[in-house]
Order: sequence, then structure tokens, then C-alpha cells
Amino acid sequence: MTHTLHIEIQPARAALDRFGMTLASTVAREHVAPYFGVGFETMAQFTTVFTTRRWELVEALKATGPLTIYALAKHLGRHYRNVHKDVSALMDWMVVEKNEEGRVFVPWDEIEVRWPLLSNAA
Repeated sequence: MTHTLHIEIQPARAALDRFGMTLASTVAREHVAPYFGVGFETMAQFTTVFTTRRWELVEALKATGPLTIYALAKHLGRHYRNVHKDVSALMDWMVVEKNEEGRVFVPWDEIEVRWPLLSNAA
């Protein structure tokens, strides 16, 4: 089974609609597939969290496996304080987790970023 984190840039209404459908399915005792997702209302909000450096961190961490923040900073050639800040932000958004040994890791097999563009209907 593939574990996917869904990141979507969408109006809050869309997230509320998804929640409503899931709640209705749960109340009806229907099977609800697991869904792990975070959302942003605008691309500007998204890019304040997901910077180029943070994507590099995610890719490096997935490739190396669990590391201490110190080892990750050394691997990336970056200052510990900056890597710690980035890891904390990514943990807040469910992209990175910390295991029992205090090492950080990426629990996802893939991260899907979706940005549906709205068009003006003619």
C-alpha cells in the first residue's frame, strides 16, 4: 500500500465539502478510505511553507532514511539552526515525523501537490 500525503491549493470550501462527504459516509457506515491531506487557500500560502530548501530537505531525508537533525544538517551542508527550523515547520504540516530515537524521517511514499486552476466560464 502506498502512503500518500495530498497537498492541495484550493478554497476552504472544497476542504469543508470533502469533510462533509466523509462524515456522511461514516454516518452511513460506508467504508471510508484513509486520506492524509493538508490544504492551502492560495499558492502564496503554499510557497511560504514549502520553500525550495525544504523540498531539498524532504528529498534528502527520504533518500537517506531517518537521521538526527544534526546529521541531516551536515548531510545538507546547512546550519543546524536553519535545518531545525525547517524540520519543525515540516513536522507542523505532517511532511516529516520523528521516531522513538529522535531521528526525523519522511513517512510518505509520495507527496502529491494539486493546484486546480479556476477558469472563468464563458
